[in-house]
Amino acid sequence: MLRTTLAGLRAHKLRLLLTAVAITLGVGFISGTFVLTDTMDKGVAKTFAKSADKVDFAVVPKSDDPEKGISADTLRKVRALPGVTDVHGMVKGEAALVGKDGKAVGDFPTVGMSVPSGPLLRYDVDKGRPPSGGGETVLDSGTAQREGFTVGDTVTILDDGNHPHSFNVVGVVDFGIDQDAAFQGAVGFDTRTAIAMTGEKAYREIDIAGGDRAAIEAAAGPSNEVYTGTELGALLAKAAGADTEVIRTGLLIFGLVAMLVSALVIYNTFSILIAQRMREMALLRCVGATRRQVFGGVVAESAAVGLAGSLLGLAAGVGLGEGALVAISRLDVGVDVAAPSLTVRTIVAGLAVGTVVTVLSAMLPARAATRVAPVAALRSDPEPSSGRFRLGRLRTAIAVLLGAAGLAVGGLGSLAMDKGEAAMYVVAIAGGVFFLAVIAAMPALVRPLGRLVGAAPARLGGVPGRLAVANAQRAPRRTATTTIALTVGVGLMSLFAVIAASGKATAADKLEEQFPAEFQIQTQNADGRVPQALAEALRDRPGIAAVAETRRQETKIGGEEGRIATVTPSALGTTVKPEMKEGALGAALEPGTAMVDEATAGQPGYGIGRTIRVETPHGTVPVKITAVYGLGAQLAGIIVPEADFTRYFGTVDPSALYIKTHDGVPAAAARRAVEDAAQPYPAAKVTSAAEFKETMTEAIDMILMVFAGLLGLAIVIALFGIANTLTLSVVERTRESALLRAVGLTKRQLRRMLSVEALVMAVIGASTGVVLGIAFGWAATNAMADDSLFALPYLQVTGFVVLAGAAGTVAAVMPARRAARTSIVESLAHD
Repeated sequence: MLRTTLAGLRAHKLRLLLTAVAITLGVGFISGTFVLTDTMDKGVAKTFAKSADKVDFAVVPKSDDPEKGISADTLRKVRALPGVTDVHGMVKGEAALVGKDGKAVGDFPTVGMSVPSGPLLRYDVDKGRPPSGGGETVLDSGTAQREGFTVGDTVTILDDGNHPHSFNVVGVVDFGIDQDAAFQGAVGFDTRTAIAMTGEKAYREIDIAGGDRAAIEAAAGPSNEVYTGTELGALLAKAAGADTEVIRTGLLIFGLVAMLVSALVIYNTFSILIAQRMREMALLRCVGATRRQVFGGVVAESAAVGLAGSLLGLAAGVGLGEGALVAISRLDVGVDVAAPSLTVRTIVAGLAVGTVVTVLSAMLPARAATRVAPVAALRSDPEPSSGRFRLGRLRTAIAVLLGAAGLAVGGLGSLAMDKGEAAMYVVAIAGGVFFLAVIAAMPALVRPLGRLVGAAPARLGGVPGRLAVANAQRAPRRTATTTIALTVGVGLMSLFAVIAASGKATAADKLEEQFPAEFQIQTQNADGRVPQALAEALRDRPGIAAVAETRRQETKIGGEEGRIATVTPSALGTTVKPEMKEGALGAALEPGTAMVDEATAGQPGYGIGRTIRVETPHGTVPVKITAVYGLGAQLAGIIVPEADFTRYFGTVDPSALYIKTHDGVPAAAARRAVEDAAQPYPAAKVTSAAEFKETMTEAIDMILMVFAGLLGLAIVIALFGIANTLTLSVVERTRESALLRAVGLTKRQLRRMLSVEALVMAVIGASTGVVLGIAFGWAATNAMADDSLFALPYLQVTGFVVLAGAAGTVAAVMPARRAARTSIVESLAHD
């Protein structure tokens, strides 16, 4: 029986090739994910080990709060310990670098860091040397290159009060994988200067050369943790490795989707092969093969195909992982990129997943093979049934129950539950359950969907078109299994497209409704202030219709630390439009009153009608809460009338300015006017609603592009399934094709028939996926938040169907050419 199975594999190698390709793609994605993330883990560990080996011991605070760092007293105690040869207290805060245009660089202040000049220097100095005096600084490599600075230049850096200071650049430093430095850019000083520039009063870490661990632990105290250099390297590597865990999980999810689609393709392939080899199985039974032997032969065949495809998938995975590593290395993320890492776990996982999925997918066809009676060997080669198809009571009941459960759970998540993450998970579960119902019911849907999708091809394609539509409908189970694989990929892509479009529409609506101002000016430092003179200068500029100011002041409220804010009275309700939840906006503008956001209102003592005690330089004053507003419109916390705020705290510079321009003023001209007014103030950053919307849209589109690329793999595998089905169908219908040729069908018409058949199957699968994606995209959008807007990207979802149809047609090229080349006489003699 083993020899028979091996002979069968050699005889049907062309039939099984596309199945092996589907397995290869699925396993390649999974193994490539492991190769990529394992190599990244190794690179991260190597990078941190290189830094940590210069440290004998490190003291790290147990609290993640930077304000509760390590005190100067602790640093002095550690420095005085016997055996300690060098100590560096790491300081990290914000110190904004001013670019050559006179404005602070980036959207966030650059990080100000202390950089040691001795043996505890953990960073690579690309050019120059570390700073050693109060007038010297170093820049991180990315910022220096981006802004055009180099060693010997003089730069301006703002301290924590936004006061400018001049420094001489003495070095360009690679700060490695420090996330703050990579995201915001960094400037480095000696320790004393770093404290003065950042205003930090505590150290983030103390690095030590020499000393005794027990003595260092005693000096560090119970609020700090002591690590050796090796332990510090492992700790930092583990912290950075958490990101690769997220990447691995996300990519593996898409890999599992690819394997699900592969399983559908494999199941369909083996089902067709068993149907075509019914006489072969019957002959085996006639010559003495038992049911168990026939079952074992099919399973062995599937295992061989699965193993071969998995081995190819491992090779493809190494290639995919190496390609991704090349792309990552070009991004210059500060991590040493190691050689591709193919671990034993990756090999075992890839082979196990590919082989097990293939064998499990072939189990049902293998069981069907055991039910072939020996007498079937005497019958003619069977054709797929074109009679009336029924689901059967059990399958109908399962489809109805799963469909009803999916709709009920989806309705619960999108309509009944509180909006948020939990509701979205419920909707996701509902989508999975309903999709199972679609799988169960799909064979019954093939014919009505085929009539609908095939109406135009049947009418426009003549006889080949009508034959193609009939062929797509004649074997509902086969067509359903083929098309459902495409439904998975297109459905998920449609879902993400709807969510992305709805997210952009919601954000744009909130931006327009709650903050209709065209420009915003504030400092990079969230706690900084904009000079009042800038607001006055803007009001004098032609084309500026209104300038709204927001101010805030830290104080004590009811004996606890808090913040009071105010807004220009004329701007409330016009330029700044808070959504009132309780009370009226006018009531919150009366003297002695305040309005609070709904989150603050939920705290004890801050509900509407309550009176709070606000501490001012002149004493404590009572303030009555008369209104509650929703979060948004750049407002948060306790808002009092501007006159009251000035009476409480005196004249305070604005924390932010919101500028509205006159109608008809070109956006470019308005932008120039605002930037010209802000030019004398380096810390003042100008942003616009249009720019914010564009940035947001680009970010969402980028995420969608990544998802589309990953899900595209599932669609490619599904198209291989269509090609596989057509290839096997061509073999199955050899005599039928020959008869059609004999009665006058030309080679071109035969190719057209098979191409239209593939087109119909692809559009059935893609249309079903689009409908499911739109429906659950609506449910997911509705579950996100109460004010989410649903938007349907018509062009995108239409494009999915069109592209799927075109790809399906391309997938039919090879099977159609094979059918057209077959000799009529030889085909009629085929048995």
